[in-house]
Amino acid sequence: MAPRDVYQWISTFLDAQAAELGASRNTLLAYGRDLKDFAAWMERTNIDIATTTREDIEAYLIDCDAQGLAKSTRARRLSAVKQIYRFAFEEGWRSDNPAVQIRGPGREKRLPKTLEVIEVDRLLNAARQTGRTQSDRLRNTCLMELLYATGMRVTELVSLPVSAARGDPRMLLISGKGGKERMVPLSPPAREALAAWLIDRDDANDERTSKGQASSPFLFPSRGKAGHFTRHWFYQLIKELAVTGGIAPEKVTPHTLRHAFATHLLANGADLRAIQTLLGHSDIATTEIYTHVLDARLSELVLQHHPLAQNEDDDTDP
Repeated sequence: MAPRDVYQWISTFLDAQAAELGASRNTLLAYGRDLKDFAAWMERTNIDIATTTREDIEAYLIDCDAQGLAKSTRARRLSAVKQIYRFAFEEGWRSDNPAVQIRGPGREKRLPKTLEVIEVDRLLNAARQTGRTQSDRLRNTCLMELLYATGMRVTELVSLPVSAARGDPRMLLISGKGGKERMVPLSPPAREALAAWLIDRDDANDERTSKGQASSPFLFPSRGKAGHFTRHWFYQLIKELAVTGGIAPEKVTPHTLRHAFATHLLANGADLRAIQTLLGHSDIATTEIYTHVLDARLSELVLQHHPLAQNEDDDTDP
């Protein structure tokens, strides 16, 4: 039996995504935001989710376009709508799927932004200098060294369990999207930074437990609700490091370091399949974007530095 209103449809759908597919919290939040926008539009136009037609959904997309929303946003919202109607059809709430044949606006193909090796070095050096205390500087250095050495997603990084870092590991076990696990190697600088941070982190943890406070299971514990530092906190930190390192802050995000990890590996001859495994991509096509990033960078270097690409208007004999 179908839920009685659109918000119960959304709630049941999100619960199923979490329980059956292991969708991450961030994925669920994104689905929730997009579907609540769709629900609000249906309320304004007096449309019932149980009787929605293909034309109704297309009208919603036209409304999104009229608001000036980017192609990527409209494509994401249509994806959420498609998912909930597919779920409704599979659950028997509807006898049809009105969204199944709707084509989206497509996504604008943009190459991911990355950083030069020298810029990454500046960020790493900035991490060693940034922080009110020595403990802060050790933590910041460990965060940045691990991020660049492994290409982890920022959520994977800040929520790392301390158990994964014990014993001077050569490899880290990372739990990624959908609970999928993968092993990533650590560089010597990352291992050194990790070892230094662990000593400081364990001393602070022992002090807390001696006062009757609970021991933290996280490598980067905090007093916040999650028990570890948040994506938002790390986003602010990396912007601060960019300023300290003399890099334009708008050029640097946590994901930029992930892109740098992949493109630098590829530039140094790493196999694309190996990079796919390290990044935790389920589809090789997602990883292949870095070949285009590298091609674009090589073309830029040729145009900037090759003698035949310079002084095109200068036809004077040497």
